[in-house]
Amino acid sequence: MADQPTLHRGNVAVLIPALNEALRIDEVVSEALQYSDHVIVVDDGSDDATPDIVAALPVTLLRHPARMGKGQALRDGFAEARRRGFAAVVTMDGDGQHRASDIPRLIEAANRHPNCIVNGARLKKRGTQPWYRRIGNDFGDWGIAWGCGYRMVDTQSGQRLYPAAVFALDDVPGEGFVFEAQILISAARQLGCCVVSVPVETRYRCADSDEQFRKSHFRLFRDLYQITSHVVVQVVSQGGLVRAYRSARARPPVIFDPEARAVPELTSEPMQGVR
Repeated sequence: MADQPTLHRGNVAVLIPALNEALRIDEVVSEALQYSDHVIVVDDGSDDATPDIVAALPVTLLRHPARMGKGQALRDGFAEARRRGFAAVVTMDGDGQHRASDIPRLIEAANRHPNCIVNGARLKKRGTQPWYRRIGNDFGDWGIAWGCGYRMVDTQSGQRLYPAAVFALDDVPGEGFVFEAQILISAARQLGCCVVSVPVETRYRCADSDEQFRKSHFRLFRDLYQITSHVVVQVVSQGGLVRAYRSARARPPVIFDPEARAVPELTSEPMQGVR
């Protein structure tokens, strides 16, 4: 990959795929604008007030006439970012679960680990995450690591920073949430790109909180089955299953946390092969 320029709020766009996010999209976009000069929202065929709310904000709005899925929303947002020459893209969900205030930490990690994908790993206050989501995330981490050739944490997080070489990848297969799994595998195999995780706090609807969030679009059993079956095909097609598994297990996750929080079984040391 080409050398990555120093990233900052002026050359990193925030990309927000949105489907029926009227409840919090104004807040999400407004907060993102505090940390990036460029926000791209892709409305995926919403039938509520989402596009009208976004249209009133100083952002780029792309619209799908009908629902096409999160994968296509990300592809279209990446194409717009590529057309405008951004050095990196930070993705966030439109439901308010991610904090825009974590964007500078993702950018800092990316500058410390050039040409790596940086993901906001939901390691803070994990007790607020529904138990079934934690189980799904852990299972997804296990399988996707096999496909990438190294371990990582929270492969299901929608808050990620992608360097230009990654969001410029063509023909990344998979639709819906499968796309987010496949782009990790494609980046690892085609670019030798690794993943660095930044611990973040993700917000969910809780009994002891007044914050309101719409129901998640992620359906645990359906979407986890689709992701798992897709990854299995990817792994099998490469052959050497046992060797690939052992290789992945031998390469621990990379955690970027300047505050040096203790995270059991994780390492803050760079992995071999980080480029």
